[in-house]
Amino acid sequence: MKLPVLILRTAGTNCDYETGCAFEMAGAQIDLVHVNALTTGQKSLLDYRILALPGGFSYGDDIAAGKVLANELKHRLMDGLRRFIEAGRPVIGICNGFQVLVKAGLLPALDGPGGEQTATLTNNDSGRFEDRWTFLEPAPNSRCIFTEGIGERITLPVAHGEGKFVTRDRETLDRLRINGQVALRYVAPEGETLYPWNPNGSADHVAGICDPTGLVFGLMPHPERHCLPTQHPRWTREGLKPRGDGLAIFENAVRYAKEV
Repeated sequence: MKLPVLILRTAGTNCDYETGCAFEMAGAQIDLVHVNALTTGQKSLLDYRILALPGGFSYGDDIAAGKVLANELKHRLMDGLRRFIEAGRPVIGICNGFQVLVKAGLLPALDGPGGEQTATLTNNDSGRFEDRWTFLEPAPNSRCIFTEGIGERITLPVAHGEGKFVTRDRETLDRLRINGQVALRYVAPEGETLYPWNPNGSADHVAGICDPTGLVFGLMPHPERHCLPTQHPRWTREGLKPRGDGLAIFENAVRYAKEV
């Protein structure tokens, strides 16, 4: 039996099928589940081995990006989410899903899941929606299980208006770096990482972080949009790779969940 993955969706989610396809390519079995099925008890988180919060504009990004769904998780599902993480089961939030995890207190979770919010994702410095390909490098000391073994620069696309990662203060950012919770950073192909290579102005060029366990991972770029090599816009000019750069992120999660 294939490893079951829950793809969480709600009004405004629009990357659930692509995320599900990525997990299927990684060898998992996916189930697209509306958040109401969890809050009413029709579905149980613990029936699944991985939880994915895909991209989109949940609830129209009313109030702020991801805030409404974050409140649902924080006030209606947090006990189950804590048990899920304590059981060693991975969680990934992509783009809007990253915004949700941060605003629910599941990232960076310096004092445990569901605690005080110590970071956010806010308006891009450019003041516009950024839809472009980015270069990313894994942080060398990261404890994130999703990026394990990715030792070289990868390319993934971004598509967001509120993707600037900032922490409450410099001390919090330093703690993330020292703890190995920074997972991915934006980089330039050469030289200094300025706009547009850092597409949103994120502090320390942070593109993705994990929690202290390494099991909960959030990132603004979309790995599900580069699982096939033909999804890269320059493949006809630069040559066709054996696989897309994003697939390893999903394979790492499936591999880890099978071993727990």
